[in-house]
Amino acid sequence: MFGIGAPEMILILAIALIVIGPKNLPALAKSLGRAFGEFKKATSELKDSLEVNTELQDVKKAFDEMNEDFRETIDIKSKLVDEVESVSPYPDDENEENDVAKDG
Repeated sequence: MFGIGAPEMILILAIALIVIGPKNLPALAKSLGRAFGEFKKATSELKDSLEVNTELQDVKKAFDEMNEDFRETIDIKSKLVDEVESVSPYPDDENEENDVAKDG
């Protein structure tokens, strides 16, 4: 952990005992423990919120893909409708009119 071995940790604890004193050292350790706990909790919440954000982006992407598929389907349908409407429902009528004009 941070490249601190047992001898370094003992030296740090000895200096803290001398500087802070034996009466205040347990309170300081308790405060540090709480601070590290809060830090861990905040880090965990941040990680969870990032995961939720990622999941929401995946859902949004899926909806965007569905929307694009619907648009393509509607475009294809409108093209087919335009093609069907452009074709005369009675193609023989033009020929009959020409035949009537020739006969008459």
